[in-house]
Amino acid sequence: LAVGRGSGMDAAWAPSPGGCELVQSTMDCTGRWLSSVPGNLRGDTAELFLDNNTIRVLGNASLLLFPQLWCLSVSRNRLELIEPGAFLSSPGLQVLSLTDNLLFTNYSLTAAALSALPALRMLDLAGNQLTEHMVSVLVSNLSSLESLSVARNIIMRLDSSIFSNVTKLLELNLERNYIFEIDNAFEGLQRLQRLNIAYNYLPCLVGFSLTELRVLNVSNNIIEWFLTPESDELFELEVLDLSHNRLLFFPVLPRHSKLHSLLLQDNRMSFYQRLPNGTSLANVTVQFLIINGNSTNITTVRLWDELCYSNLSSLRLLDMSQNEVWGLPENFLAQMPSLTHLKLNQNCLEAFHLPEEDPLDMLTELDLSQNRLEQLGMKTGVGDILPSLQLFNLSTNRLRALPPGIFTHTRNITTVDLSRNRVDLCPQPGGAESLPCVDIRGVGTLTHLSLAGCGLQGLGGRPFQGTSLVHLDLSNNRQALSGDTGWLQDLFLTLQVLSLRNTSLSSAIVDFSTLKSLERLDLSGNSLAALPTSLGALGLRSLDLRDNCLPALPPDLAGLPLGRSLRELYLSRNPYNCCTLGWWDALQQAEGLRVPDGREVTCSHGSRTLSPGALPEPVLQSCRWQTADLALLYLVLALPTCLTLLVAFVVVFLMLKEKLLKIVKTRCGVSSPY
Repeated sequence: LAVGRGSGMDAAWAPSPGGCELVQSTMDCTGRWLSSVPGNLRGDTAELFLDNNTIRVLGNASLLLFPQLWCLSVSRNRLELIEPGAFLSSPGLQVLSLTDNLLFTNYSLTAAALSALPALRMLDLAGNQLTEHMVSVLVSNLSSLESLSVARNIIMRLDSSIFSNVTKLLELNLERNYIFEIDNAFEGLQRLQRLNIAYNYLPCLVGFSLTELRVLNVSNNIIEWFLTPESDELFELEVLDLSHNRLLFFPVLPRHSKLHSLLLQDNRMSFYQRLPNGTSLANVTVQFLIINGNSTNITTVRLWDELCYSNLSSLRLLDMSQNEVWGLPENFLAQMPSLTHLKLNQNCLEAFHLPEEDPLDMLTELDLSQNRLEQLGMKTGVGDILPSLQLFNLSTNRLRALPPGIFTHTRNITTVDLSRNRVDLCPQPGGAESLPCVDIRGVGTLTHLSLAGCGLQGLGGRPFQGTSLVHLDLSNNRQALSGDTGWLQDLFLTLQVLSLRNTSLSSAIVDFSTLKSLERLDLSGNSLAALPTSLGALGLRSLDLRDNCLPALPPDLAGLPLGRSLRELYLSRNPYNCCTLGWWDALQQAEGLRVPDGREVTCSHGSRTLSPGALPEPVLQSCRWQTADLALLYLVLALPTCLTLLVAFVVVFLMLKEKLLKIVKTRCGVSSPY
């Protein structure tokens, strides 16, 4: 239950006495540490928000100044009591939110105050530690009520008396209580359209008879059975959420309804017409003994024939994921000609036969991922199969191939996920066309393809010819790039997102320069020792280089077309050299570039691992020596040695000067006459 503020967005918020803010006739006093309603607010206030304060009591005089009040919110206070005369001056109040207070303490007096609101339509009592008896007392005189929320309380059992006086209810929220039993509690609510009983402890729902209900949410209970009595009445039910329960069988639904969304995710459902070991329980019936007071009723149900006796022709969404389905009963899907979304992922399917001709002409999304599929069945030579299908998820199965020509029948297919299957693409290397493979050549509508973890052994033979792929995921295929990379030429006009994560990529294997439309590239988890030079001219917006062997990036990266177009760059978990971080400083100055994992980027200096943004001064000095000009370094190192030798020579010469002269004169001298 939401309480909204006024729509006067063109008026500026202005301060008001008491620290509140006013716009038109809406007064917002949220989070002002108020212990009572301010007495100096404007009398023409129509909406008053007092949330997140410390108000304990709404007294008889608290709202005297607001005769025009129609919306009041006092959520998340410490409200224990509303005095009986508190609303006498506001008879036009229509919306009242009292969530997350302590109304259980004086609920009978608060009920007397509420009884003075003849126009009240919406009431939110969530989070007040109320029992079913307290709720019954609080709403006993609110015959005008249309929407009621008693979520997050301590209600345990519902009977026919609790809502007997609120027969105009259209919406009822009972989620997150402790309800384990419902005994005719909704019989008088013939106008009820939305009912939420999620997150309770209901073990079953039998005798469902709310014909006007449109949305029923009973998810996150412990329901094992859902039974609707056999009747020819038309039910208005449109959405039924039974997800996250313990359903053993497909629910027994109304024979005639407007159901368009059926959510059965995360249950224990299976069909027992065909069991994995070849046995059958086709003729087995189940009898339900329903005891209501002194009367006893026995309902007999066959496990699959009568499970689906209802008309499901309007069903558009069926979610049966996370169950224990081995296979579907014959003609099960034929009852659903309007189905657009079918989710059967995370089941136990070993085979699935694509329906022929008309049954699922409207289906746009089919999810069969995370099963045990070894084959898809399809009749050859028939017309279009699933002609409206756009998304086909077959990931995480045991498929080796798909039926030949399957995508020529699904003429609107845009997204196919074959990841984590042991499939190869056609054509096979060396012209081995007899080997099982998946042929997507010529599927012009295909834009998104995932082949992650398929064990691909090269992509020779141009397997993407004739496609318009925008998104291609080849990650976790260690040998995918081992052969010819000519397949890139078929994608240079359309490909925008490419993932080559963990594909044993080295710097020289792939030439990316032809992929002029590429915007996002994932090269993480490879063996790159340098950034491929062919990337420099691309206009990428996102590049992932994590988990490689990069000691540095090009120092002029920020000035290249790549550096100017990049908006997102992932760099962590590479062995960067702390002494060659000029590229890092340049990236920090690049306008519009974001490095989401910047705090995880480290560099190495000797045995130390450091953050490039906070290098210690000793490390910087060491790096200056390492990066200085070698000729200058050699000169600086040689100069002291030369000087030392020169000084030593001079000293020795001076010490031996006389002896050397005598020796020279003795050996070389010649006597001359005077």
